[in-house]
Amino acid sequence: MIISANRLQLVKSNIVNPPSAPISNALVADDVIYTVQVPRHPQTFAPSGEGNIEMQAARVFDQLKHVLECAGSSLAHVAQMTIYLVDKADAPEINRVYARYFTAPPYPNRATVVVKELLGENCLIEIVVHAIKA
Repeated sequence: MIISANRLQLVKSNIVNPPSAPISNALVADDVIYTVQVPRHPQTFAPSGEGNIEMQAARVFDQLKHVLECAGSSLAHVAQMTIYLVDKADAPEINRVYARYFTAPPYPNRATVVVKELLGENCLIEIVVHAIKA
């Protein structure tokens, strides 16, 4: 479901940020979807750094799939992705998990950035995604 305010539309899903954070989980501007995903607990959707990189990456990509579907799109419509990792050694595992979700060309344009840490406690991955509406 999408809620409109001016030319920006808020994408409504069961994945939300805490009420104290003035952040939208996903927005649509014209036909472009903008979203950021961090690993979240699958039942509470609270940010969660539990598990290894494979578990956290799978959660992030599952969440991305859900949010895009709520926005009227899909993984096949992801144009750009930036992946933030706290450990360079996790890159091969990220590629393996990524390949389960992005199975056919054209693949998203993608950059991977290694950072000292992420804001979510024990979070190993965060992604920024731009997609188009289906």
